[in-house]
Amino acid sequence: MIEITNVSKGFGKNLALDQMSCTIPDGCIFGMVGANGAGKSTLLRLISGIYLPDEGSVKVNGEEVYDNPQAKASIVFSSDLMRLVSNGATLKRMAEFYASVYKNFSFKKFEHLAGIFNLKPGIRVRAMSKGMTKQAQTILSLACCTPIMLFDETFDGLDPIARNVAKKLLYREVCDNGTTIIVTSHSLRELEDTCDQLAMVFKGRIVLQSDVSELKTKLFKVQLAFDAEHSREEFAEMGLEVLSFNKAGKVVTLILKGDRDEAESKLNAMKPVLMEVLPLSLEEVFTYEMNVMGYKFDEID
Repeated sequence: MIEITNVSKGFGKNLALDQMSCTIPDGCIFGMVGANGAGKSTLLRLISGIYLPDEGSVKVNGEEVYDNPQAKASIVFSSDLMRLVSNGATLKRMAEFYASVYKNFSFKKFEHLAGIFNLKPGIRVRAMSKGMTKQAQTILSLACCTPIMLFDETFDGLDPIARNVAKKLLYREVCDNGTTIIVTSHSLRELEDTCDQLAMVFKGRIVLQSDVSELKTKLFKVQLAFDAEHSREEFAEMGLEVLSFNKAGKVVTLILKGDRDEAESKLNAMKPVLMEVLPLSLEEVFTYEMNVMGYKFDEID
């Protein structure tokens, strides 16, 4: 388990993280979404032990990470930029470097993954495109076989096919080995079908964190048609939590939060001419959740 408790980190006058707290359970894909500069990369560097927090603590399985070689050995960090061993480093040379750091590095796994992405071990890193570099980073990180893997904007620059392959490999890593994976992105759509849990990072804080399946089931859209007109207050008086209300004559569109079956039962009691319950995209769910909390979604993503 990863525990971030009241963590702050600044660089000069810039406060990257501001009293951030969250808990990341074992064996899941945890997504962090937020605009560039929100603090996502800084948090990953704190979890991996690269940075020391100015305040608060970052613990992995109950141990502080910074200046703790044993804790660091359980974590691999794929940053948004690839660090070269030398200007002429090949992918194989990078694998040898990673193997010198991570005792469980698997060359068999490395070669298998390189084959999946059609990357030749002899290719020089400096000759790779942005997408190929991201693929290489994913291959090297997965081959380290650590229980915790951190991926910073790992899908950025990948074409749709490579992105789907990378996602499947992350799924497999969690399912087969119980690995804990943290993925960051500035795009919510990119993480929607990837993560078990999602957190919204805004101005150095996590302002919303939830299980993805729970997010998608507790908010829903209902379209109704009536013989007579109804006001928002009537639905609220029935005990429904109305996040959004739109009316066009006798047709009403609601965004509701809560138990879907209970809401449908209450709405059916109003004898609508037509009622249709529609799913929301994850972006819509976040939009309404953030609006309720007083944030403007367009300021975040």
